[in-house]
Amino acid sequence: MSRTSTLALVVTAVLLLAPAGAAQAAPEQPQAATGQPAAAQPPAAEAAPRTPWGAPDLGGIWDFRTITPLERPEEYGDRAFLTEEEAVTLEQGAAQTDREANEAPAERTEAGGDIGAYNRFWFDFGTSVVADRRTSLIVDPPNGRRPPRTPAGEQRPAFGGSFGGGPFEQVEDLNYFDRCLGTAALPIYPTAYNNNVQIFQTPDHLAFFVEMMGSTRIIPIDDRPHGDIRQWLGDSRGRWEGDTLVVETTRFDRDLLIIGGSRDAERLVERFTRVGPGILQYEYTVEDSTVWTQPWTAVQTFRKTDAPVFEYACHEGNYAATNILAGARAEEAAAETEAER
Repeated sequence: MSRTSTLALVVTAVLLLAPAGAAQAAPEQPQAATGQPAAAQPPAAEAAPRTPWGAPDLGGIWDFRTITPLERPEEYGDRAFLTEEEAVTLEQGAAQTDREANEAPAERTEAGGDIGAYNRFWFDFGTSVVADRRTSLIVDPPNGRRPPRTPAGEQRPAFGGSFGGGPFEQVEDLNYFDRCLGTAALPIYPTAYNNNVQIFQTPDHLAFFVEMMGSTRIIPIDDRPHGDIRQWLGDSRGRWEGDTLVVETTRFDRDLLIIGGSRDAERLVERFTRVGPGILQYEYTVEDSTVWTQPWTAVQTFRKTDAPVFEYACHEGNYAATNILAGARAEEAAAETEAER
C-alpha cells in the first residue's frame, strides 16, 4: 500500500472518530496560557479563520522552513530581536545562496570533489526569518540557548551516535537518521528539507502528518487521561486554552534526536495558535531532566502554503544500514589480515 493510501485511511479513521453533531468549540475569548515566556506571546494580527464548530482553524498544509537558528548566535549577545534591516540582509543572503546552489551542478560540493553525500544544492532551509524577527527560536532561557546539560546529558552523543562514530556491531547501533525512521516529528522542527506539515482537524481529534520521514500523529482533544504504554511518537492529549490548542505528550519510546533529547523526557508541551490567515504560531517546551538542568521553550512560525506534501521515500533504494555494517566487517577483516602478516 502506498504512503498516500495509508495516510488517506488514517485521516478517514480520524474523521469517523468525530461524533455526529459534536461541537467542541474553543472558548469565545482567549485566555492567557500559563508558563509562556513573554516573548512567546502571539503577535497581534487580523482575525484568524475558524472551523464550522467555532474553534480556530488549524487545518491545511504549513511550511515551517526558517533561517532563524534554534540557539542565538553569540554575536547577538543578549539581543532577542533583529532589526528590520538585519532581517532583510539575512534573507537576501539566504536567497542569493539558494540561487547560486541551484545554478551549480548537483554534483558540486563546497569542499570540492564528489564526496557521495549531500551538498547545498539539495538543502531547502528557506529564506525567511521567523515572523517577529527573533535572533533564535529558543525564547526561554532568555539567553536564547538550551540550558546547561546534566552530567548524563554531557555523555550523550549527538544525534544518538553513528554518522561515522560507531560502534557498528548491529543495526541498533545506527541512529534513526541512518535507518530512515521517523526522526523529525517530535517536536516539529525545521531540518535540511521537507519542512512541511499537514494538519487535519475535527471537533475532537487532530492528525499531524509531517513530510520528513512521513510521521503521522493522531491526537484526541478531550478529557481522557494519558495511557501507561510508551509509544513511538509518545502519548499525546490535546485541550483548548482560549484560542490556543495545547498538546501534552508523555511516555516516549524513542529519543527526541532532532533536538538532542532522550526517550526519558518527562514531557513535551506544544502550543498551536492561529494568529492570522496565513500564520500559525507553534511553541513547544521540552522537559527532559536526564539531559538538561531545566526545561526550555522555542517558538516557530508556520506559514500557510498551497504546495503539496510529497512522499518522503527514504527507504526506497536506501542501503545505508547494510553498507555501514558491511563496511565495518570489511575493515575488521582487513585489520585481521594485517595483524597476521
